[in-house]
Amino acid sequence: MTVRFVADENFNRRIIVGLQRRTGSIDVVRVQDVGLRTADDPEVLRWAADEGRVLLTHDIATMPDFAYERITAGQPMPGVFVVRATLALAAAIDELSLIAEVSDSDEWNGQVVYLPLR
Repeated sequence: MTVRFVADENFNRRIIVGLQRRTGSIDVVRVQDVGLRTADDPEVLRWAADEGRVLLTHDIATMPDFAYERITAGQPMPGVFVVRATLALAAAIDELSLIAEVSDSDEWNGQVVYLPLR
């Protein structure tokens, strides 16, 4: 199954646009587009799990903790990519497009991954 993403509220829109331009077939939505603009982190993670979408975030402070809480509680957690805000735009686009092109969503279940991968 192809990796499908949801970007949290503060995720850099330029990364999303770059991903869409690079890989026209990428499936990414923003929480703002699905009625979750003011939702808290646990609600965003619950929605992502219900929809089978891997979360894209820059929130290194709280989102990983909430993701690990879901894992510990035995709840579904399709994955979180924490993209460091200091990562260059082109590097973020490169890494996420590679992930989308060569992996499937099941590979990221229950994982919190920090980018850059290297």
